[in-house]
Amino acid sequence: MTSRTTPGPIRKLLVANRGEIAERVIRSARALDIATVAVHSDPDADALFVEAADEAVLLPGAAAADTYLRADLIVEAALATGADAIHPGYGFLSENAEFARRCAQAGLIFVGPPVEAIEAMGSKIAAKELMAKAGVPVLPGATIDDAEDVDAAAVTAMADDIGYPLLVKAAFGGGGRGMRIVRAAGDVVEAVTGARREAASAFGNGTVFLERYVENPRHVEVQIFGDTQGTVVHLFERECSIQRRYQKIIEEAPSPAVDEALRAQLGDAAVAAGAAIGYTGAGTVEFVMAPSGEFFFLEVNTRLQVEHPVTEEITGLDLVALQLRVAEGEPLPIEAREPTITGHAVEARLYAEDPAADYRPGSGPLHRFRVPDLPGVRVDTGVRDGSVVGTNYDPMLAKVIAHGRTRAEAVRKLARALSEARIHGPVTNRDLLVAILREPEFAAGAIDTGYLTRHDPAALVGLPGKDAVAVHALAAAVAGQAERRAQARVQRPVPTGWRNVASAPQHAEYRIGETDVDLTYRFTRHGLGAQVDGVPLDGLAVLDARPDRVDLRVGGIRRTVEVHQVGDTVYCDSVLAATTLVERPRLPEPGTDAAPGSLLAPMPGTVIRVAAEQGQLVEAGAVIAVFEAMKMEHAVRAPVAGLVAELSVRVGQNVEAGETVAVITEEEA
Repeated sequence: MTSRTTPGPIRKLLVANRGEIAERVIRSARALDIATVAVHSDPDADALFVEAADEAVLLPGAAAADTYLRADLIVEAALATGADAIHPGYGFLSENAEFARRCAQAGLIFVGPPVEAIEAMGSKIAAKELMAKAGVPVLPGATIDDAEDVDAAAVTAMADDIGYPLLVKAAFGGGGRGMRIVRAAGDVVEAVTGARREAASAFGNGTVFLERYVENPRHVEVQIFGDTQGTVVHLFERECSIQRRYQKIIEEAPSPAVDEALRAQLGDAAVAAGAAIGYTGAGTVEFVMAPSGEFFFLEVNTRLQVEHPVTEEITGLDLVALQLRVAEGEPLPIEAREPTITGHAVEARLYAEDPAADYRPGSGPLHRFRVPDLPGVRVDTGVRDGSVVGTNYDPMLAKVIAHGRTRAEAVRKLARALSEARIHGPVTNRDLLVAILREPEFAAGAIDTGYLTRHDPAALVGLPGKDAVAVHALAAAVAGQAERRAQARVQRPVPTGWRNVASAPQHAEYRIGETDVDLTYRFTRHGLGAQVDGVPLDGLAVLDARPDRVDLRVGGIRRTVEVHQVGDTVYCDSVLAATTLVERPRLPEPGTDAAPGSLLAPMPGTVIRVAAEQGQLVEAGAVIAVFEAMKMEHAVRAPVAGLVAELSVRVGQNVEAGETVAVITEEEA
């Protein structure tokens, strides 16, 4: 595993990554008395992981290509700081054989597998061939090289031989990028073309392969570990079937679908895969598993996985510490060679994204980020209050992990921790995660990779109920009134707008998502009266009102609402829901409204394709433009049939959130 000639104690470790994984690696290194060095981009200068490290080196720039993907700058930083080892984390350069080779040439330990193992698994095509020779079950497939032109007839014939449905997948990458499911011959060419384009953009190589797609499969992976003495072991399996866009969002260990006999088969296959490539360090062998329990090789991830904490929780092992000890040349300890399972662990990936808008990534300042400190709950994060979620990197905010004696106990702990979290800023997938954890099918363990196809995310989460809207709107207004009175110079105890003689009620307008809320309220000597959208609130009493907390009774039910106002945005959290209310200005600035029919960019990004022309008639749902953000493609579509009256973007243009992309004049197409 080691890249330097003579393994030995690591004295200083450079972490070639960012965010929660960098902080995670630094934590284990510190426990082993290893000094740490962080490298960071300009936007990450004030990040938690930079603060946690003993030393830090700036990689000038913001884009990953200019910073965390610059192998030369990272090696230079290691040498300049006197580091003798580099931990690549996951993503970025973690599975880059050339980077591992550069480390060796510079006399640095690469905390990962040998260059040869990375190269063997770098091509999914070659990896499948190697695994088949090692006796690991694989799916039939075919390859379309990056240099080949897409011959429609040949591609269709190739797909016909494999059979439908089939999967088109990038050969040099993962994370769901460059991946398409094809169910009919007529869709193959378009799927291959799109996958090649996305793969080339994300990984620098547009090679894709086609393989038979298993319907309703589970995604099960096995953690393997090897040392320099030739020992390869497995540390049991993880269930990773809850996915969106082929990216995992909830993982658990052990799998609820795997019994002891199947666990032994999976473990044996994973160890055979590791032994076939002379594996050392931490790695993961991924399988697709049919409802029958039959499983097939997907790939070997030659690095630590995002979801490694669930394995740590059920085995009691620190996988990062094991990586470092193996890198120093130590054999695997007995607790790793003879691991046992204790309880159950579940992990949820908390992303800045909007599940109701096709998982559109969010960006902007994180005004508040707090997950309750509950027994059996662990939070791995790289953000805090004031952190900024940018568009250059993955939008994951944190991993929240719960461990319990049983699966049900772990799931309940995790749902409670997430539901009580206070996350204010970009929209997140928190409510979706909680809804999944509390959904009966998930609770029964009846899950597969199609779970979020069968369960519409918007339906799972739902909209805030009428009670939540009414209570939170009133709480926001009352908290604002308390804030104004606290800042008043005279008569602070008197509520804003109070008169001895009854006058017109106070008025506030909010927007919650796509819903407008109209609130009127009046403080009198008899208390508070209020109406929401013209409907009176009965049994109303304000028991305590502070700028950040309102204790009130509505309809005879007493609830406490936490209130956090940032500018015109009010974040309300209660047992009813977590809502974001945007206060509507009473006198909007002239010219601030977009022209009717305007299509606005939902987030910052770069235009990579313009699919319409000015003056063109388009159908509802037609793609107008495609832009790239956070390494994913996002289409802007016509909401109605009509005429493209205005087209405001061009290929290569950088657009900001809210910028006009096009104007569609509604008419018959």
